[in-house]
Amino acid sequence: MLDAVVVGAGPNGLTAAVELARRGFSVAIFEARDTVGGGARTEELTLPGFRHDPCAAAHPLGINSPAFRALPLERYGLEWLHAGLPMAHPFTDGSAAVLSRSVAETAASFGPRDAGAYRRLVEPFLPKWDTLVRDFMSLPLTSLPRDPVTLARFGLAGLPPSTWLTSRFRDERAKTLFAGLVGHVMAPLNGFATGAIGLVFALAAHARGWPVARGGSQSVSDALAAYLKDLGGEIHTDYEVKRLDDLPPARAYVFDTSPTALAKIADFGNYYENFRYGPGVFKIDYALDGPVPWTAKEARTAGTVQIGADSTEIGNALRAASRENRAPDRPFMITVQPSVVDPTRAPAGKHVFWAYGHVPSGWTGDLTDALERQLERFAPGFRDRVLARATAGPPQLAARNANYVGGDIGTGAVSGLQILLRPKLSLSPYGTPHPAVFICSSATPPGPGVHGMSGHNAAKAVWRRLRQS
Repeated sequence: MLDAVVVGAGPNGLTAAVELARRGFSVAIFEARDTVGGGARTEELTLPGFRHDPCAAAHPLGINSPAFRALPLERYGLEWLHAGLPMAHPFTDGSAAVLSRSVAETAASFGPRDAGAYRRLVEPFLPKWDTLVRDFMSLPLTSLPRDPVTLARFGLAGLPPSTWLTSRFRDERAKTLFAGLVGHVMAPLNGFATGAIGLVFALAAHARGWPVARGGSQSVSDALAAYLKDLGGEIHTDYEVKRLDDLPPARAYVFDTSPTALAKIADFGNYYENFRYGPGVFKIDYALDGPVPWTAKEARTAGTVQIGADSTEIGNALRAASRENRAPDRPFMITVQPSVVDPTRAPAGKHVFWAYGHVPSGWTGDLTDALERQLERFAPGFRDRVLARATAGPPQLAARNANYVGGDIGTGAVSGLQILLRPKLSLSPYGTPHPAVFICSSATPPGPGVHGMSGHNAAKAVWRRLRQS
C-alpha cells in the first residue's frame, strides 16, 4: 500500500508529492493529461518553433516561493530569466510607470508627488520580506508566524481595499499601476484585502523580480517531476480519476483539483456548495514577426506589461467581468513577452507574446478585436506583426484544464473572505469530510499562482496524519 496518492500533476500536486517523498513516504501521482504541468505548461500553440505558455508565464511568486526555494530545482533544469524590467505600465501619451527591482526607480516613475509615498509604503517590509512571505503564504495554521509583528503591520496596510491604500497617492500613474497589480487576481479594486494583493506583487518584484522560466513554464513542472522521480515517486499520466475506487490503495489521497471535481470524485455531495468561482479570461497567444511596437520605451524591455489607460478604466473592466456579467469594451490586459529575454521561445528574429483580458464566467464570445484595439492604443502597428494567434475563451480553457471552472484560472474567486478562507471557513482548509482525503489546489490558501505553497501546506497536514496513524 502506498503512503500517499496525489491526483493532478500541476505545480501544487507535484510540490505536495515532493514534500511527502522527501520525508520518506511512498508517493504516486495520477494525471489525466498526457504530460505533467497543470497551469505551468509550454506548447507550440501557433506555428512550429514558437513555444507558448497556455496559462502562467511570468513567475513573481514562483521565484519568491519558500517551497520552491527550499528545493534543488536548478539541478533539474529550472533557470529563472529576468528581463530589463519586471513590469511596465504604459500610458497613452507614450510614457510609462514601471515596477523595477529598484524601489527608487519605481518611485521615480510615479513622479515627484508620489515617489515618497511609495517608498514609505514598501520600504518597511523589504528587509523582512523572506520572513513575511513565508508567514503570509503559510497561513492559516500550518505554522506559527515567525514575525507576527511585521505580519500584523502588513495586515493593517493590506486588509483594507486597494482603493483605500492608493488614496495616499496624489497622481494617476501610481494609482493605475497598483490597480493593475490587483487585477492580476481578477479582484474588484474596492474588495477586502485587495491592498495586500497589490503589495505582495510589488514587494515580490523588488525582492527578486518577475522572471520567466528558460524554455517556458513547463520547465517548472518538469523540474519538480524529475526531482520527484529521483526521490522514488511515481508519475502516471493519461489516467483520469472519476471516483476514489479508480485509485490504488493508499493511506492518504491528495487532490490538486477544483473543489467541484473533488466533491464529485469523493462523493462529498454539497460540501463545497458555497465555494465561489471567479470571472473567466479570454487569452490569446501570438506568434509575432518582431517585437511588440510599444510606444513607451520602458515596455520594450519589460517581461510583463499591464494594459489599462488609468485606474478608472481598469476598475470598470474588472467590475464588468466580475459583477455586471459582461465583457468590457476596454478590457484590462496582462501581457507577457518571454522572448524579450529568452531566445529559445521563438525562431531567430521572431517573438512569442502572451495576453489576456477578463470576461464573465463561462463567457462564449470572442474578445479578440477588443483586446487588439487595446494593444493598438499602446503599440500602434501591433496587428501588422501578427503571424498567427491561438485564442482560448472560458470554454476552451476549462476543457484544457478542468480546474479552470468557467475559465477561472485562479480556481476560485479571490474576493471577499474567500481571499483568505478557502475553500471553506475552516481551521483545516486542506482537510475534507474524509479523514484520508485532502485538497491542495489553488482553491486552498494561499491561492492562485505557480508557487507550490498550497501543495507544500497541504503536505504538512498529510504527513502529520500519516505519522499519527
